[in-house]
This record gives sequence, C-alpha cells and structure tokens, in this order.
Amino acid sequence: MSVTGTQPIRLMVVDDSAFMRKAISTMFTDCSDIEVVAIARDGLDAIQLATEHQPDVVTLDIEMPKMDGLTALRQIKRVCKARVIMVSSQTTEGSQVTLTALRMGADDFMAKPDSQISLDVGRIQTNLIDTVRALGTSRAVKTQGAGAVATTDLLALDPRDFDTVVIGASTGAPPVLEGILTQLPASFPLPIVIAQHMPPMFTKTMADRLDGMCHIGVEQIEGSHILKPGCAYLAQGGTHAEIKKRGSTEATVFNTDNPEDALYKPSVDVLFASAAESLGKRVLAIVLTGMGKDGLEGGRELQGKGATILAQDHGSCVVYGMPKAVTEAGLVKGNFNPGQFSELLRAMCPVAVGG
Repeated sequence: MSVTGTQPIRLMVVDDSAFMRKAISTMFTDCSDIEVVAIARDGLDAIQLATEHQPDVVTLDIEMPKMDGLTALRQIKRVCKARVIMVSSQTTEGSQVTLTALRMGADDFMAKPDSQISLDVGRIQTNLIDTVRALGTSRAVKTQGAGAVATTDLLALDPRDFDTVVIGASTGAPPVLEGILTQLPASFPLPIVIAQHMPPMFTKTMADRLDGMCHIGVEQIEGSHILKPGCAYLAQGGTHAEIKKRGSTEATVFNTDNPEDALYKPSVDVLFASAAESLGKRVLAIVLTGMGKDGLEGGRELQGKGATILAQDHGSCVVYGMPKAVTEAGLVKGNFNPGQFSELLRAMCPVAVGG
C-alpha cells in the first residue's frame, strides 16, 4: 500500500487546533505504510509545506486563521498532486462548505466530532487510516501511469425495461452525482434512489443543494416516499434505504436501521438487495467511485434476478474500490465515465434536456 512499492504514503496534517493536529498525526504512529511528513497550523503554512514536502495526501481543516481551507485547497492543488481530505464540522454551514470543497477538487472529507472531549478516536482513526491508504494508493497508481479500464461502447437502454435506477456511491462521488443529475431533464422517465456514504447533516445539505440545481426533484429520504419518475431520493446518512413494491405497480422507498451492524449506513448492499427482491430484473444499478466493496453482495442479488449493473471506469474514479469489486466479479455490463453515464441516462428521456 505504498506509493512506490517501498516508500510509505506521505501525509500532511493541516489544522489550526493544536489538539486536532496532535490527535490526527498520532493516529498514524503505528502505520508503517503512512508517514506524517509535515504538520501545518494554517492555510499559508500548508501551502509552503506542501510545496516543500510534496505529500501524497493532505488532511485540511476548513476554518483557519490567515487563510481558510477552501482558499488553501486551490493553492495546494497547484503546488502538489496530493489527494485532499477536508476536515469539516458537522453543522449546516460546515456541510455546505464541505460540498463546495468537493466540487473544487477535494477528494473526501472527515467530519469533526461535536466535542473534542467526545472524540471517538477508535472509529475515526480506523476510517481515516483506511481513507488515507485508499487515496494515497489510488494517487500513486495514476501518477505511475496505470491505464484505465477500457470503456465499453455506450449501451442502448430502453426505459420501458426498468422501473427504477439505483446508485451506490462513496469516496469522490458527490461531484460525480452532481454532474450526472444536473444533466437530466424533468422528463426523466424513472425514479432514482441513491445510497451515498455520508453523515446525516451532509446528506441533507447535499439533497437540498441538488434539488436547487437540478431539473429533476431531489430529496433526502425521511420516512416513506412513493417512487415517482423524474425524482431522485438520497438515503439519509446514518440509516439505510430500502425499496418495497406495493401492489402491481407502485413502489416505495423508506428509512430503516436494519442491519444495525452494517459497515456503512447507508449501505449500498442493503439498497441493492431490496431492489432485487422487490423489482427483480427491472432495475438499472450504477456503482460509482468509492473505497471498499459495498454493493458487491447486493449486486450479486441483482444479477441473479437479471438486473442491469453498470460501474464507473477505473480512469475516472477517485478510488477504484466499489466499481472494481463488481467489475471483477463479472456483474457489470459496462464501465463508463461520468459524462457517459449522463449520455446513457439522457438517451432514455422522451424529450430533449431542459424539457
């Protein structure tokens, strides 16, 4: 899991809080494959140290004196090729700024706990180490010129063959989802249900933001919703989304806490499995960039019912984890970049974009 096969992933930690600088850097003490090469106290310091040390991954605080994280992000991306993880507060304002950072080129984020005293060190440490490893490794693969997975010719998808589109997404996917959904006209003939790995406040902010940008309607799943064409439903962070069929035609999506021990909430596996059980082959599933294998088991259930599964291609993924899992398992009918997904879905519409 190292950048060259022998050298560790080079990490820079940026935070104006001495407590957080110490807490984050200490998390990697026992990681032989990750080396903290620099620690910065503000954005100006970060730019200088990024230029000097050329880190592979940066954890970047958003609210800092002298220069904030968003301003620093632009400069850091200019002076080095590091992957950037934003460190964000779990507030409405914090989630809005985080989504802006992801649009600007940040690769992922970690949510600060509400209180330093309640810092869940074990959980955050595990998540952050895994993320740094995934981003550092994927950055190295692209730097070393590994070829992308060959993209399949665009498929002809007949909307009459499907009842619902389900999308699984994780690291690096929010800008991809935005790019795809903003290209769809209000006349898009199917409902879309999305499981994006993200905490509750962030999914709410993301849904509201997309709803204001898209021609289709976008809302966070709260309670139960009847699935309607031309609407996208985003799973609420901290819960799963399940689809159930009511009668011969109507389907609903709703929140559930089961399984409580799932690695991810929302879980792509839970969404995909419920779609397989309720809608069978009449599901179009898309797996976007993300670390891990969430969606693999649910994808197997979908394939067993005859559903169509597509995955993002290697070259356009921030982390080629989830798409790789379903692709190498032989579950997908094609690998596409975000622009091609937009083309595929728009081609299913009865009228031109913007109708």
